[in-house]
Amino acid sequence: MKLTLEHRIERPVAEVWAMLRDPDAHVAKFAGMGHRDIEVVSSSVTEGSLDLTLRRQVDMDVPAIAARFLQPTNTVTSVDHWTRADDGTLAGSYEVDIKGVPAETRGTTSVVPDGEEACTYVIELDVKVKVPMVGDRIAKALRPQIEAQVREEFAAADTWLAR
Repeated sequence: MKLTLEHRIERPVAEVWAMLRDPDAHVAKFAGMGHRDIEVVSSSVTEGSLDLTLRRQVDMDVPAIAARFLQPTNTVTSVDHWTRADDGTLAGSYEVDIKGVPAETRGTTSVVPDGEEACTYVIELDVKVKVPMVGDRIAKALRPQIEAQVREEFAAADTWLAR
């Protein structure tokens, strides 16, 4: 299942870049989403890039179709990579691993300036549940939760930038 969600941020791209390069912003984002035991596994920050691996406990509502394959609480590890281009655009990629779950989530991210005082943040993701015959149905059942989490990520960015 592929999804694309976008959000307009009423801040200059330079401020968004500063936020994205700050591991504390990512920890705050996930804490605000209710994730627990958030651990920065590794972090490498330069003027032009960020590589960040985080591990955390995540609670979720498990649809009936997925009850055999998912638990209500899962250990999630995310690996994010961001770079800044000379033209000011930001591009990223990420992978999410849910311990013991036969699923794969990966995608791309971008932040593109929209004038001098705003930008557009786009998250594209691909979710594959590797369960014969019902994997696509499980992914579709999870779609509302996945979309809600992405909207929470956008809201967390707005909150961080408003500080």
